[in-house]
This record gives sequence, structure tokens and C-alpha cells, in this order.
Amino acid sequence: MPNAVPALREAEALPQPYLLFLGDITEPGYAKTAFGLRDWAAERCVGEFACEGATVSTGLPWLTPAQARALGARSMVIGVANPGGRIPPAWLPPLLEALHAGLDLVGGLHARLAAIEPLRNAARVHGRRLIDVREPPPGLPVASGRKRTGRRLLTVGTDCALGKKYTALALAHALRERGLDADFRASGQTGILIAGRGIPMDAVVADFAAGAAELLSPDADPAHWDVIEGQGSLSHPAYAGVSLALLHGSQPDVIVVCHAHGRERVLGHPHYALPSVEETIDLALRLGARTNPAIRCAGVSLNTGGLGDDAATRAIEDAGARLGLPVADPMRGGEPFARLVERCLA
Repeated sequence: MPNAVPALREAEALPQPYLLFLGDITEPGYAKTAFGLRDWAAERCVGEFACEGATVSTGLPWLTPAQARALGARSMVIGVANPGGRIPPAWLPPLLEALHAGLDLVGGLHARLAAIEPLRNAARVHGRRLIDVREPPPGLPVASGRKRTGRRLLTVGTDCALGKKYTALALAHALRERGLDADFRASGQTGILIAGRGIPMDAVVADFAAGAAELLSPDADPAHWDVIEGQGSLSHPAYAGVSLALLHGSQPDVIVVCHAHGRERVLGHPHYALPSVEETIDLALRLGARTNPAIRCAGVSLNTGGLGDDAATRAIEDAGARLGLPVADPMRGGEPFARLVERCLA
């Protein structure tokens, strides 16, 4: 049953297209929801809106909620995934402005839109909806550890916000292009908004997290591939628990380790050095072998978004020579990415 994954509760009724809200952020890494929707669901995005002082942009047209509504937008999506998933007071005026302009609000943060009284009251007055997608399904099981049929690939990171979702989406697309039966399995709010289904792993009670990962990738045809979006990092000082539950519950046959070229400190925790790619591979394989002794690493996804073409090519070649594994930037594609895909299938 390769499609037996909980559908997003509002998937069929999500109000589209979207205006992307960027809050007041100055760190691009926290705008991964907005960037993900821009890159993988561009046809559903009309523009962006932000608080005064924000310095991050998706490059989409800047529109007020009223202007976006006039262009056909039906909701404003909170495009930020900040530490703790909070909605600060500075965001309330623009969120209220969106409701007043006739837009619904879609959120994927830990903070629930409907729990904020001014938003709840304004939504009632203007007849708008407050939709939270970071809501796990009820009745999640404790993990069984039972080996399931089908094949599974999990993206694993050295840190947060460096390409695990993009890599999983690109790999699932590449497998389908090769005529294989493959699904992208979303484990975070942005992936769920893109795919229309999935489980927000970091919103699951800890005792049921590995069980949720099992449900995310159920029994399937032996030739079917589930490409599972990774979360956090096994070495992250705050989010390692989510990463470990996803690793144990998904029981991947293959992992692809994701890293951002040049990043040396943990995002949001600069007093912690980033683990090396080699350390991350070793740790993931040792821990993953607990539920799948046959786990292997196919290669590395290297985020070279901050480099020019020539520098990116050198960085990819140097990392591949050092690691003895295929290394590619999925967003650049080309022969390096084709080699990475082939190694996943080997």
C-alpha cells in the first residue's frame, strides 16, 4: 500500500494560490518553508510579504495582502520555520492585515494560529480560516521494529536547513524519470505543503515518533521506493531526538548525507561545531543498523548554492575524491547527480 500515508487534513481544501509571509527574519536558513514553496510549488505562489526590518527575500514580487488578494491569492502562508516555532508579537499586525484583506492563514509552526486570541477573533469577524498543517494524525502507534516490504531512502544531514527536503524531492523525481515507482514522503511542514500528505515528525510525542516514521513509509511492493525527507541532525544539540526516531522508524536501505559547503557551526547554535560528513556517515550507519543491518550510504548531497559554477564543480570533485563516494548538488544536476542516483539504486 504505497500511498497509505495520512493525507494533510486540509489538503483538498487548502486555499491557493499563496502569499508567502517572511516575518521579520534576517537569517535565510529560517525561511526554508517560503523557499521550498517557491522552488517546488511556484505555480501556487503569487508573491511575498514581510515585516519592516526583514532582510530575507524569495525574489517573488512584494505584495501587500490586499494586492495579493486582488491578484487571486486566497491565503497567506507563514514561510518561516524559526527556533521554537513561535509567532512573535511583531507578526500580529501583518497577520491581522491578511485576514482583513480576505486571506486565510496557513501555518506550519509549533504555535497554533487558532490559539492566538486576536487572530481567532479576527478570523471569526472576517469569515476566514486558520489552518495549521503541523498536526500529527491521531492514534499513532509505538514502533514495532518490524521490517517492512519495499525499499527506502532517507536523507540525513550534518545540520538543519541545508537541503534534506530538496535532495529527497530531487531524488524521488529522478527515480520516477527512470521509470521506477517512487514516492516522496514528507516529514516536515514544508514538505507536507508541497506533497499534500505526510507526518510532521517534530510535532509527534516522543514515545510515538519512531512509530510515526513506520507509518510514514508503510509496506509496499518490493520494487517501490519511498524517498523520505530527513529532519534535523543526529548530532544537533536540540533536535537529534527527532532525527534518531526518523532513522530507526524509517529503516532506510540507503541514506544520502546532506551538507552545506562552507558551513562550520550549527545553525542557531554557533557555540557548537558542525560534525564532519565522515562523522555523520559513520554515526548514521551505526545507529541505523539497529533496525536495518543492511543500511548503506550511497553518497553525499552538497549544497553549493553560495558558489559560482566553477567553484561548485571543484568543491564537488574535491569532496568526492576525499570521501570515495558520489557527491552532487541536486539543484545543479548533471553527471555528478546521475552518479549519485545510480549509486542509490546499486
